[in-house]
Amino acid sequence: MQSLSVCVYCGARPGADPVFEQSATDLGKALAAARLRLVYGAGDVGLMGAVARAAQAAGGQTFGVIPAHLMAWEVGKRDLTTFVVTETMHERKKVMFMNADTVVVLPGGAGSLDELFEVLTWRQLGLHDKPIYLLDIAGYWQPLIALIDHVIAQGFADASLRDFITVLPDVPALMERLTG
Repeated sequence: MQSLSVCVYCGARPGADPVFEQSATDLGKALAAARLRLVYGAGDVGLMGAVARAAQAAGGQTFGVIPAHLMAWEVGKRDLTTFVVTETMHERKKVMFMNADTVVVLPGGAGSLDELFEVLTWRQLGLHDKPIYLLDIAGYWQPLIALIDHVIAQGFADASLRDFITVLPDVPALMERLTG
């Protein structure tokens, strides 16, 4: 029986604060220790690389998905347990999501925001009920949380939108939710 699979969206860069990369490393180790499979974008750069290398080093299962056009840019990590190459970004996101039971978002840029908002929109539309966890490492996501609250306050979304995202401060709080 396949254990729980956790889709992690995160930056292809390490970010300005070293705590972001440390959190990605901690998450990879923690997923492996809990026997949870990492599903992610198959890159070996930035936070993506950090979470995958840590999961691998700790003996964890890794499932990476990358579109062909990003193989060089994101340094496709071919030594994963499962390595899938897609034709498009849309296929990448679909394969990642369909092979995961829950979604975790670490700090990241436009790509991470795109991934988050796609699964959040699908949840809002009732297309899935998978948990979505936003890891607010060092307060990184506070401006986004404020924006979501603003969207709700201005009448462009129901208050339930905020309920579809569980904001957690760090990896230990996430692991308590995933394994507790």
